Amino acid sequence: MAFDFPVYTPPDFTAPSLAQAPCVRFASVIQEGIAPDGYHATSVHPEYLHLAPDSWTLLQESRMDCVVVLDRDGELQVREFRTLKVEDRVACGRSEDGSDGILVYPGGFLPPGEEGERERFAFRTGFSRETSFSIDYDRLYALLEEEKRHGFILWVLGPAAIFDRDAREAFVSLVEGGYIHALLAGNAFPTHDLEGALYGTALGQDLYTKQPVPQGHYRHLDALNRIRALGSIRRAVEEGEVVNGVMRALIRKDIPFVLAGSIRDDGPLPEVIADACQAQDRMRILARKATTVIALATALHTIATGNMIPSYRVERDGRVRPVYFYAVDMSEFALGKLLDRGSVSARPILTNVQDFIVTLQRGLNRR
Repeated sequence: MAFDFPVYTPPDFTAPSLAQAPCVRFASVIQEGIAPDGYHATSVHPEYLHLAPDSWTLLQESRMDCVVVLDRDGELQVREFRTLKVEDRVACGRSEDGSDGILVYPGGFLPPGEEGERERFAFRTGFSRETSFSIDYDRLYALLEEEKRHGFILWVLGPAAIFDRDAREAFVSLVEGGYIHALLAGNAFPTHDLEGALYGTALGQDLYTKQPVPQGHYRHLDALNRIRALGSIRRAVEEGEVVNGVMRALIRKDIPFVLAGSIRDDGPLPEVIADACQAQDRMRILARKATTVIALATALHTIATGNMIPSYRVERDGRVRPVYFYAVDMSEFALGKLLDRGSVSARPILTNVQDFIVTLQRGLNRR
């Protein structure tokens, strides 16, 4: 099964409502970090701004809950509120149908096999623990094979992804196979991966048997202490202290990662970024490159990344393609919370993430 990208159909700008639309209004920032009244907040969808008669411009790099700034060269920038400077010119308008010179356009892509009209009444149109995901796996195998060569695959991982020996080894295989181009996580994921490398446990349980080991509750703290004493995860890998696991594989393959801290962190590890704004900026550098995102069992990091990822990407040749976002969790609540936060392009897969990783790795190996 080869992956077939849907064709993007742009808006019909000859339609009277758009042909007669006014140009978008810009207002200047008068206080640093504060948007002017009536600012337009961006979404995950393609958005066009009417800058001049017969000229609608598609935002090149959008993301949720930001503002649009017209720079001195006449280019549009999507910026966070906190980056605004005095005299920056910010797009204003709350109507999204073109009547304020701003068009939010969610209908550009038609998913394969869904071109026709849907039934007005049908069973199981949402997702739940009863939903089947066989076709989602098959499409994901094909997508990752394509993205491995031509895209940028960003993974967002919670610690549950490596609480199992087979899942941990399968993920290392995905790293080595070229299916991970960057990784986002918190402090817990690398901590327990390093605990596994140093002691063969995760949260004090044997990675395979799941049996608690004597004084196992010390193991993740011992791992943190040991890595902090060495100065960095990278140094621990280079000096041969860490001989297996995901963090070792990422470092040996020179794959970028961002570890964002939180208020509850133990340690944290030396590479964990404690400053939230700095971590957000570093995450966005990788998020801006993403063409496919796969988020596993981490509700807060998934929602944060979802807010950084638009539903589309403009390629260098001008082609507009979708950005795919897979969210995997065994909790309907966690996935529902993600969708409620505006990540409308997310595709949920409801399953145990450890099983997902193993199934994904085996499926890719069979291709």
